[in-house]
Amino acid sequence: MRSLTAVERLLVVAGLLVVLVTFTLSAGTSVGQPDLPIRTLGFGTSRAVAFSPDGGYLAAGGAGSSIHLIDTSNWKVVRTLEGHTHWVWSVAFSPDGKYLASGSFDSTLKLWDVATSVPVRTLEGHTGYVYSVAFSPDGKYIASSSDDNTINLWNVAAGKLAHTLEGHTEGVNSVAFSPDGKYIASGSLDYAIKLWDLATGVPVRTLEGHTDWVWSVAFNPAGAFLASGSSDKTVKLWNVATSEPVRTLEGHTGYVYSVAFSPDGKYLASGSAYGTIKLWNVATGELVRILEGHAWYVNSVAFTGSGGFRVPGGSGDTILIFCL
Repeated sequence: MRSLTAVERLLVVAGLLVVLVTFTLSAGTSVGQPDLPIRTLGFGTSRAVAFSPDGGYLAAGGAGSSIHLIDTSNWKVVRTLEGHTHWVWSVAFSPDGKYLASGSFDSTLKLWDVATSVPVRTLEGHTGYVYSVAFSPDGKYIASSSDDNTINLWNVAAGKLAHTLEGHTEGVNSVAFSPDGKYIASGSLDYAIKLWDLATGVPVRTLEGHTDWVWSVAFNPAGAFLASGSSDKTVKLWNVATSEPVRTLEGHTGYVYSVAFSPDGKYLASGSAYGTIKLWNVATGELVRILEGHAWYVNSVAFTGSGGFRVPGGSGDTILIFCL
């Protein structure tokens, strides 16, 4: 059993399994043989993963109505959250870690008390599958996106719908708040990415350049850049201020379903069909690692910024760990 240092970071990816991988990046590192998982957490088809802000819990939801809450000190399931009636497609922790939001194909969102596993609220308003959920940085709002072509903005304290954002012409796969809380980014089946003003609910920019469905969007920690993954098999990095693409990252051979920045903003992870995860240097666009181990799609990737994790011995749970 090895304790990770404070500079180490954890990346979880979800597809048919929840998987993690271990490697160390150093100066002059180049791409060699693909890194393979050393462990795997098997929960059937896991579609969504998220870490609590302190890194103490990992939430996993997928092809089933349950959400598993996993203690990262021993990688055991400590709670199972029941209440949805269809697949859970997205999960997100509140900034203070007290609540978990989930979006489901039952067209609802649920807000859960993490300490008790009790659903605090069920938010209804979408008329289609809920694909994505995200908390605002201050924890006051939840954004949700759906195949009903809309984004709903919910007031957490009141449990009420505050705004419905309309403008996409097809289903909306992904939503993300900017770190300053001023904007919401959305990626859609209409190939477009929109930036919305949170205060007015008005789209202020449309980012165009992908030639197929946009599956995932993510802001870098500074909020200056936005990453997007698409069915056109590319990852794009956008300048938020100008709406211009900074670079296009190519190399995936399947749809890119998920993107996530490392906590320090230096790296970008992308997960795709055919079980491949790629790690990119954001400053240079260089591919620094290829991670393999999934037999099928990698639907979700998530970093944690806290250290102190342990890799348990034995051959029970399956996990991989990135050291950045």
